[in-house]
Amino acid sequence: MNVRQAMEYIEGLAGAGIVPGLQNIGELCRRLGDPQKSLRFVHVAGTNGKGSVCTYIASALQEAGYRVGRYISPVIFEYRERIQVNGRMITEKALCRGLERIREVCGGMLLEGLPQPTAFEVETALGFLYFLEKKCDIVVLETGMGGLLDATNIVENTVAAVITSVSMDHMKFLGNTLTAVAEQKAGVMKPGRPVISACQRQEVSDVLIRKARESGCPLTSVDCGKIRAVRYGLSRQRFDYGARKGLEISLAGQYQVENAALALETLDVLGEQGFSVTEAQLRKGLREASWPGRFTVIKKHPIFIVDGAHNEDAAKRLAQSVTFYFTNRKIIYIMGVLKDKEYEKIIALTHSCADHIITVTPPGNPRALPAYELAKEVARVHPKVTAADSLEEAVEMSLLLAGSEDVIVAFGSLSFLGRLMKIAGASLGKAAGKNGRSK
Repeated sequence: MNVRQAMEYIEGLAGAGIVPGLQNIGELCRRLGDPQKSLRFVHVAGTNGKGSVCTYIASALQEAGYRVGRYISPVIFEYRERIQVNGRMITEKALCRGLERIREVCGGMLLEGLPQPTAFEVETALGFLYFLEKKCDIVVLETGMGGLLDATNIVENTVAAVITSVSMDHMKFLGNTLTAVAEQKAGVMKPGRPVISACQRQEVSDVLIRKARESGCPLTSVDCGKIRAVRYGLSRQRFDYGARKGLEISLAGQYQVENAALALETLDVLGEQGFSVTEAQLRKGLREASWPGRFTVIKKHPIFIVDGAHNEDAAKRLAQSVTFYFTNRKIIYIMGVLKDKEYEKIIALTHSCADHIITVTPPGNPRALPAYELAKEVARVHPKVTAADSLEEAVEMSLLLAGSEDVIVAFGSLSFLGRLMKIAGASLGKAAGKNGRSK
């Protein structure tokens, strides 16, 4: 199997969509020798902030000298991003070798009348095989969706479970109430193992407290009142958390301080579980953590930001950050969403910040909402909206509309942001060249 064949195999499986449950992934892993049983995990669930929290935790653990596996969903630039060891993607050779082995096992399952594992189940099993092969000390494992019935929840050796901010998303699978969603997220708790939670709404906290008590899990929660002396910025942010003074992070967005606080609480708990990190290593890990596509400034003059806000809570946080950082600036949006998201709520929460909104169709995704349909929805509440025929046209249009001190914000589905970032980088580079100076 070569890389092209590997990608064709995964793309063929993706058509089956999402099938929650642990029976299939359990059978697949059993036939592969249960690699996950020889690994230890920090299992991270939640609606928003999972990727950022995983980044902070993995960065600090790596700084402390541990061999850290990381499983990411979704990815931005490259398929192989989803499986990493110490920040390095799975090699093409290992990807092909692992998928070929898994394909043979899946073929055997099909011959016996068992269901074909989904793309996510295959990817999860591939991650376990690779992390074991690379002898990872610990794996920071991000759920794909939910928790209780997510394929990643096949793991048993959970050192700590982490619950990031919980809000409404994937209601078709997780339930139509916040309590129901929280029940699903809480499913990653393992009996007697520590749980660390972000600041949550009361109904979510009630569920987590109850589930932790039922499972005998010690529960630690971020105390947002301990976050003080915050100095926000687009390239560097500083804050105090409890007795820790002058902490620094390089990820922008108001909400990142809370994500970092959750990582701090998690790292303290991991220290109690034998994964010690010195204060210097912790601080350096936070400071050097990088996570593209989360309120990321890719260029200045005009400021060009990309953000993966794709649900109600993330849209609310994006609007708060845009308003906070860019008072009295002209704002141009590039917006693209999937049709199974609550895009009406995303529009309602974000439109008032924008002077002009450009809509795009996330390319290569069967769940993409066409740009024209999104534009019709935006037009109900905003007078200046244009549907672009391509990402290239959207970027070009935004640069024509924006002056050197204005702001362009591209957001929505993570599935198109990597390509858009490359297009924007090339376009801005050309513009700088024409002006005879770097922007």
